[in-house]
Amino acid sequence: VQLQASGGGLVQPGGSLRLSCAASGFTLDWPAIGWFRQAPGKEREGVSCLSSLNDITYTADSVKDRFTISRDAAANTVYLQMNNLTPDDTAVYFCAEHRTQSSSYALCHDGPTDWGQGTLVTVSS
Repeated sequence: VQLQASGGGLVQPGGSLRLSCAASGFTLDWPAIGWFRQAPGKEREGVSCLSSLNDITYTADSVKDRFTISRDAAANTVYLQMNNLTPDDTAVYFCAEHRTQSSSYALCHDGPTDWGQGTLVTVSS
């Protein structure tokens, strides 16, 4: 299982980025997948998660109305659109999946079974 996040970088406050999570060697046939982040000195947190069974999403209050998770099954890729970024969004962002948990809420709160590599997002002027 290999999940590779990409799309991070340096962006000014108020800017936007779109992160991508691509699977290699397997099809994203997972019950749930999501995005997590870890800022310096802080615990890792679930940002936004998606259930593949019913397309129900969960998004943390800290990013609600700014971040949107989506998937492209044909491209075997999951995305995180991030708008109106603030310095508090600076973190390493990871995509991750759960092999049996289908609840997007549970994935974001209880954690995944498989982690992908992260991508650094820095919001600074």
